[in-house]
Order: sequence, then structure tokens, then C-alpha cells
Amino acid sequence: MADDYSETSPAWIETSALTAPALLGAAAGLLLGDLMHRSARRGVGIGLGVLGIAALLPFAVDGVAWLVTGPRSKFGVRRKIQRIRDAGIVAPKYDDVEEELREQGLL
Repeated sequence: MADDYSETSPAWIETSALTAPALLGAAAGLLLGDLMHRSARRGVGIGLGVLGIAALLPFAVDGVAWLVTGPRSKFGVRRKIQRIRDAGIVAPKYDDVEEELREQGLL
């Protein structure tokens, strides 16, 4: 997926930006874990896990869609070939004024 655009920031900056929230969440969990009751801890943990999966779902769907319809897939190659073929088909010029003049017999 990195082939279709040029990266403007180094890879380590993007990686650290993506891992920082996870590290902060883990640190907060370790610090606050003992303060909560066991049943409350379990419910909060399950809820946060579900939210984490829901947050990652768009990235997973985008990755799968890229694999299926990307330029290196079978469908992507077909779409590119169809665009090349369609580029030669040009709609005829349609001019309302010229048609009106022809109807009136002036052209």
C-alpha cells in the first residue's frame, strides 16, 4: 500500500506514533488495575478490547480491499486495461445551438 504515494515522514516516526497510544493504555492499565474491583476490571477490559478491535477494523477492511482491487490483483489489472480501452472512446460533441440552427435550416 505504500507503493501508490510517496512517504513524507520516516517510517520510525509513523511507527512510534502508532505504538504510543497502546503503550500509554498499557501503563494506565497497570497503574489503575489494583484500584478497581475484580469484576469491574474484567468488564472494563472486555469493553476496551472490543473498542480496540473496532478501531482496527477499518484498517483491516482497507487492507483486504487493497489486496482484492489493488493494481497488482486480477481485478485491478482488468480495471486498468478497461480504463485504457475506454480512453479511446470519446463522446461526440453535442452543441444545442448548432442543432437548433440545423432545424431552422440556417446551417
